[in-house]
Amino acid sequence: MSTHHTSSRPTLPVAGEDHARLTVDLSALADNWRAMARRSGAARTAAVLKADAYGIGLEPAAKTFHHAGARDFFVATPAEGVALRGVLPDVRIYVLSGMWAGSERLFFEFDLVPVIVSEEQLVVFMAAIADGGDLPCVLHVDTGMSRLGLRVEDALALADDTSRPASFSPLMLLSHLACADDPGHPLNRQQLQRFRSVVSAFDDIDATLANSAGIFLGEDYHFTLTRPGIALYGGAAVNDVPNPMKPVVTAEARILQVRDAKAGESVSYGASTVFTRDTRIAVAALGYADGYMRSLSGSGVPLRKANIPGASGVLHGRTVPLIGRVTMDLTHFDVTDLPAGSVRAGDFIEVFGRHMPIQDVALAGGTIDYELLTSLGRRYERRYEAVKK
Repeated sequence: MSTHHTSSRPTLPVAGEDHARLTVDLSALADNWRAMARRSGAARTAAVLKADAYGIGLEPAAKTFHHAGARDFFVATPAEGVALRGVLPDVRIYVLSGMWAGSERLFFEFDLVPVIVSEEQLVVFMAAIADGGDLPCVLHVDTGMSRLGLRVEDALALADDTSRPASFSPLMLLSHLACADDPGHPLNRQQLQRFRSVVSAFDDIDATLANSAGIFLGEDYHFTLTRPGIALYGGAAVNDVPNPMKPVVTAEARILQVRDAKAGESVSYGASTVFTRDTRIAVAALGYADGYMRSLSGSGVPLRKANIPGASGVLHGRTVPLIGRVTMDLTHFDVTDLPAGSVRAGDFIEVFGRHMPIQDVALAGGTIDYELLTSLGRRYERRYEAVKK
C-alpha cells in the first residue's frame, strides 16, 4: 500500500507541522461503495459527495468511487458540482439544492442536473429550457420530510398537466426518508407508499428514495437508483445495530506535553475536573478549531444536563479518557493507568478511527458522525492511503 499527500482543500499544513493528522483509507472507501452497491441489488448505486465529500476531500473521494464503478454523483450546491466536473468529466452530477434565478448558466456550462425542489424553481427551470435549452432535471417530491420538494398532490397534478411544455420531461423522481435510521418507524412505509403513488403517475421514469439507511431497509426502497452517503465514509447509518462499514477516516493528535497533577488539583477551563488521585495528563494538540467539539468534554461543559462521561482516545493500544474541557487548540487525556514512561511528547493519540469508532465519539459529544466528519478543520495533515492494487 502506498501513501500520497494530496487534498482538494486549498490550505494545508507545511512540512513538519503535523500537530494533528487525518489518514483516509481509500481502499476502505471503495470497499464501502461496493458493499452498498451489492446491498442495492438491481438498482444503480450513486455516491454522495456533499461538503467536500463529508470532509475527507472531494477529488480523492470522487476518483475512488469512480474507479470502483460509480457513475452517478450527488452534490449539494452548483459550486460543488462545478468542482466535481473538473475531476470527473464524464459522469452524471445531480445538484440537490436545485436551480434558482442567476444560477442557470452553471448548469448548462458544466452539464449539471438540477434537482427541482419547489414550484418557484420549476418556473426558473421552465424558463431556462424555453428557448430550446437541452438540460435534464430531477423532480424532488416531499413525502414526509417537510424540508424540500413539491407536495405529493402538486407532483401528481404536474404529472397530469397536459399543458406542460414537451421539453419538460424529468429523468428521475427523488424523495428523502426522514426516519430510515429507525427501521421500525411507521413513517418509512408511509413515505414509501406516497412515493410509489407519484412514480406510478409518471410514465417510465427512474426513481431514487434510499439514502444509506434506506438501502438497509430492503429492496422495496431501492427503486432504480440508491444514493448512499455517510455509510460510504464509514459512518453508522442505522441506529442500535453493529456498523458493518469499514472505518475510512482516522484522526490523530500529537501529544505536546505529559505532566503530573496532584489529587485535589484541577485541569482546563472552569476547573470542572478535580482529580481524586495523583494523575498523569497527556496534552494533545487538538481542539474545537479542528472540529473536535467542546461538547466531547461530556457533562463537564455547563448547560449539559445528561451525565455523559465524555470521549476517549486510544494511545499505545489502550483507551484513555478525555478529562476537563476541550479548548480551541488543546485537549487533555488521563494516561495515569498506562505504564510509567510509555507516553512521551511527540506521540500521537487516536481520537477516532480504526480503533475508536467515530459513532461512539459522536455519541459522547451528543451529536452524529456526520457532524464530526464535516466539521474537520484545515490544520490536519491529510494522508491518503492509495487503493490496493
